[in-house]
Amino acid sequence: MSQLGVAIVGTGMIGNVHRRAAILAGARVCGVSASSPQRAADVASAWNVARAYRDIEEALADPQVQVVHICTPNHLHRAMAQAALAAGKHVICEKPLATTLEDAGALAAAAAASGLVATVPFVYRYHPVVREARARIAQGELGPLRLIHGSYLQDWLLDPASNNWRVDPALGGPSRVFADIGSHWCDLVEWVAGERFVEVSAAFETVIAQRSAVTGESYARPAADGAMQAVSSEDVAAAMFKTGSGVLASLTVSQVSAGRRNRLWFEIDGARASVAFDQEDSERLWIGLPDQREEIFVRGPAAGSAEQCRLSLLPVGHAQGYGHCFEAFVADTYRAIGAEAPEGLPSFDDGLRSALIVDRVIASARTRAWTSIGRAVDEERRPA
Repeated sequence: MSQLGVAIVGTGMIGNVHRRAAILAGARVCGVSASSPQRAADVASAWNVARAYRDIEEALADPQVQVVHICTPNHLHRAMAQAALAAGKHVICEKPLATTLEDAGALAAAAAASGLVATVPFVYRYHPVVREARARIAQGELGPLRLIHGSYLQDWLLDPASNNWRVDPALGGPSRVFADIGSHWCDLVEWVAGERFVEVSAAFETVIAQRSAVTGESYARPAADGAMQAVSSEDVAAAMFKTGSGVLASLTVSQVSAGRRNRLWFEIDGARASVAFDQEDSERLWIGLPDQREEIFVRGPAAGSAEQCRLSLLPVGHAQGYGHCFEAFVADTYRAIGAEAPEGLPSFDDGLRSALIVDRVIASARTRAWTSIGRAVDEERRPA
């Protein structure tokens, strides 16, 4: 495959992550588009990129660009991704795929009709030990599943002086903490366990009623003291799920848990064994066994499942992390453009599945009732 030309649309923290992953995967970053032409020019200079596009339309018109990375606030995803597909570009679109289920369905349908590669960065699938957990479950080592439980906890919005575009429903969508990070947990656990959630009972709470009127970059130092404004999006959420085979799953999510920087944790308990994964300690997979026994599987290229070995780029004791996951995801997207079929590559169909779960979780939180998840109309195209 010849070198791919890439445009990065959106130049915040995650845009820079995309840029690095694109370069490491062998692509050429042709140019960047940002919130303003001046911002694009500044970032193009800082990133040593040849072009600063005036807007996304100019990026899509560049014949050197085959892939568009959409790294903008959530409310822009649908229009930008749809325009990129219409222009014949392959797309990597940040999650959530869209802020409504209807828009996510439209994008998944457009991607399917285009024949182009369109992916969503559910990159926690790319931790090697996550692949190991999935392989062991698929091989039946855990036996019939009994329980799934876990959490995704952060603290970057603990201070009321902290604010960000994600807090505003007009920019981030009707759910904040669940759509932002709970969606990652749900995608990961469904994929690892090989189970689909079919019902949910959820609750949301906004525990910080007012935040600074000044918004800042994600994970940045809080703004100086000043005017405050009311908040409507949730800070914490809890959800109980039931899978199609009757397994209960529980999830707690928060962006206000002191000391928890980015702790995505799950445990899957079976009749013969359990596995547990902690994203902040991602070199190890805990395996619980009967008779007070336990094992620790350590990531490395010389043991475990084929996918675990493929993704273990460094020897044991040389830590890999989130950045390596992102790089592997982007590299697999480019391999798919080259007509390969990498295992576990999250597509716009997976983005639609996530939007469906988020939509039903929001509905349950509003009614405080068990709510059916089912399948989105456009999801019927894809086998379970």
